[in-house]
Amino acid sequence: MTFRTSTARRLRSAARLTVLAAALSTIGAIPALMPVATAASAASSVSWQEASGDADIERAFAQARGEKKPVLLYWGAKWCPPCNQLKATLFNRADFIEQSRAFVAVHIDGDNPGAQRLGARFKVRGYPTMILFGNDGQELTRLPGEVDAPQVLRVLQLGLAGGRPVKTVLADAQAGRKLSANEWKLLGFYSWETDEQQLVPAAQRPALLARLAAASQGVDEETTTRLWLKALAATEGGGALKADAALRSRVEQVLADPAAARAQMDVLSNNGDDIVRALAPAAGPERQALVAKFDVALKRFEADASLSRADRLQSLIARVELARLDQSKTELTPKLPAPLLAEVKAHAAKVDKEVTDGYERQAVITSAAFLLGRAGLWSDSDALLKASLAKSHSPYYLMSSLGGNARKQGRKEEALRWYEEAFNKSEGPATRLQWGSNYLSALVELAPQDAARIEKAASQLLAEAGKDKGAFYERSARALQKVGSQLVAWNAKGQHEATLARLRTQLDGVCAKQDADDKGACESLLKKG
Repeated sequence: MTFRTSTARRLRSAARLTVLAAALSTIGAIPALMPVATAASAASSVSWQEASGDADIERAFAQARGEKKPVLLYWGAKWCPPCNQLKATLFNRADFIEQSRAFVAVHIDGDNPGAQRLGARFKVRGYPTMILFGNDGQELTRLPGEVDAPQVLRVLQLGLAGGRPVKTVLADAQAGRKLSANEWKLLGFYSWETDEQQLVPAAQRPALLARLAAASQGVDEETTTRLWLKALAATEGGGALKADAALRSRVEQVLADPAAARAQMDVLSNNGDDIVRALAPAAGPERQALVAKFDVALKRFEADASLSRADRLQSLIARVELARLDQSKTELTPKLPAPLLAEVKAHAAKVDKEVTDGYERQAVITSAAFLLGRAGLWSDSDALLKASLAKSHSPYYLMSSLGGNARKQGRKEEALRWYEEAFNKSEGPATRLQWGSNYLSALVELAPQDAARIEKAASQLLAEAGKDKGAFYERSARALQKVGSQLVAWNAKGQHEATLARLRTQLDGVCAKQDADDKGACESLLKKG
């Protein structure tokens, strides 16, 4: 798959790269990126190598060893909004395309045959995930997909500088050994959210990040702040990290400083509500004062033309989440200030009008519809999604969102129609199992009495799983496990035993054709008890 960019965008990217190169040249041992002098000097696209199986991966690593280059692995899916955001704002940049000459670029589409097996091999789950490997196959670092493009390039440059694997760096940090400023940055910008518990169990992440933040004090202020913010965000408001007045003061200083806040934009926008809950656990004046300071910083992000539309939209989503912080998470019609509601409507209408690129629309319109729903503007959310169906390359994703809207509002039959249509229109083996699982989940919850409909959907999923060699790996395996557990729970009192018996017979036929390594996972799906 290739991603092309216009001449105008290349020129803008070249100008940004010159600034980025100057900044990177100040980071010790990291060499500056070479500026792209003209649009014509850059390749037209990244030379992605598609991978569907181990042979494709081994071929890519053999090339990397021969060319003495690392390997960048990108795991994504056609429908995934953040993946489309990467395509719209990073992969098509002239500076990224130029930098891609320094590594072997491998793309695993989650719906490629064998892709989910590769997902299990590399311990990748959520889309998107980007991993930088040495040409010996050793994982160096995972790149954050949620930060803006210049920051991704900066982290990529850290990995390309020939440093040590992040696992080794972390071990030294935990042992109290001295790290360089660049190694601290590697930890600060590591994609902890897609770590899949390789470096640390999820429950231990807040405490680990807090220890790293404390240990990095005095080396690099931006990295230390980032680690503290990540630690607060990882608590998800659960109190795993006990924040004190000094930490709250640090966060408030960052919010008040435009440059410092901009450097932490992704954490502040994506995790603002969790950070506030961690710093001010109880509703009251202290929390509201902190929310007000967040709101000022988030408004700056909204007005920052250097950020992508998706990032600016996320800042508005964060403002809405903070405005409804003291209300129920499931409240359908939250009490929000009238000016904020007006801004939500205007912003959604603006991006709908302005965004024409297919990749960017998939990222932005889905976020805008979510924003409208969180603001309680459900009819506006539905209207935006429906109007965008014909413009989307993956309309089934929008259909699922419409189903979710109807489900939340108690419109059961409408929800089921959208979920069913989304499943019918979905494409790719892994995607179809995921969408089918979502449809079955909705059926069991919203129409448990409709045994015929539930059996039909379950039977179709089992039939499709039988044709998919990757059905019992990673995302596909989780979708099928969800199907199995829901069907067993649906039959908890034995009232649907005849249906389950027929499905078990069908499953036996599927399992009989599986490789020895997959039989156990297959046979466990519909086990009683």
